[in-house]
Amino acid sequence: MPQLTESMRLAPIDSHAAWTADELAADTSWTYRFSPADIAELEAAVRGVQSRDLGPSGFAQRDFPLPNLASQIDRIMQQVETGRGVGLFRGIPTERYDEATLTALYWGLGTYFGDAISQNSRGETVAEVIDKGNDHGDMNVRGYKTRAELSPHVDSCALTTLLCVHPAKSGGDSLVTSSMSLYNRILTDFPEYLDVYYRGFYHDLRGEGPTGKIDEVTHYEIPVFSYFEDTLSCAFNSRIMRSAREKVGPPLTAHENDAIDLIISLAQDPTLQYRMRLESGDVQLVNNYCVMHARDIYTDFDDAPRKRRLLRLWLNLRQPRPLAPNFADRYNTGPGGGVAVGDGARYAF
Repeated sequence: MPQLTESMRLAPIDSHAAWTADELAADTSWTYRFSPADIAELEAAVRGVQSRDLGPSGFAQRDFPLPNLASQIDRIMQQVETGRGVGLFRGIPTERYDEATLTALYWGLGTYFGDAISQNSRGETVAEVIDKGNDHGDMNVRGYKTRAELSPHVDSCALTTLLCVHPAKSGGDSLVTSSMSLYNRILTDFPEYLDVYYRGFYHDLRGEGPTGKIDEVTHYEIPVFSYFEDTLSCAFNSRIMRSAREKVGPPLTAHENDAIDLIISLAQDPTLQYRMRLESGDVQLVNNYCVMHARDIYTDFDDAPRKRRLLRLWLNLRQPRPLAPNFADRYNTGPGGGVAVGDGARYAF
């Protein structure tokens, strides 16, 4: 790889991935609503895998043919991979399906998005995003099993998708920000933090690394912004960046803390952050290398069947962007590797 030059490092990102909230709101190219014919095609594909006893999440794209819908999925995926970095499908009638059928339908869609990886130490490839009563103030708890506000971050994978089964009683909105636009803002107004972002931070694995030890962190400092083969990618999760240093030291400097706080503040700037409320049947896609996501705190329903519940996939893209190997290894399982299976996690699943 050619050495990153100062002129490259200081050049703003000029692409569709560098958007503002108003620009994303005015653009419909990243959204698609399923038609009745699309739903019929999805249901036929589900019946096909069920008739072969393939299970709700154990089959490949070739087992889930979508002869007409595939072109629309491909169009949205182009937006996710090389365009805005975000996509949204709407209109899955979740109330029609039992758990196995809904999981099979979601997994089948996912086979057109990428290749699923493990996202927790249970080895789950389809995970349930739901409040399990965990205390988000505990550094070893993961936010997807709480109802807490989640500050802007990226997940430790290329692509995160969410299928909303039930929304919250109130709150729980999803918020997305272009990390490329955020980077441009830093270049203009806060270049003094660039060295910190390019060096990066260790990430806390919270007992879900290969050793299963609660104080295991990534083998390498993960840059917040990483150039590789002329492509800029982002990795930011303030919670695990800070807890890693609490566990293994040395303490963060004031300059490092300020750099982390600045990212959060910029990502929450209303001119950059776009808000959406996911409703039942929505499937959101987020390219973690160019888009940060966040979530509002929410109030849930009292009765269990109506509680806020989403299904989640973590995926590697089949046409991946070039990434520095150390930047791409987020769980000490190799570039693009998922979470190691083990029993070191200290939160309720």
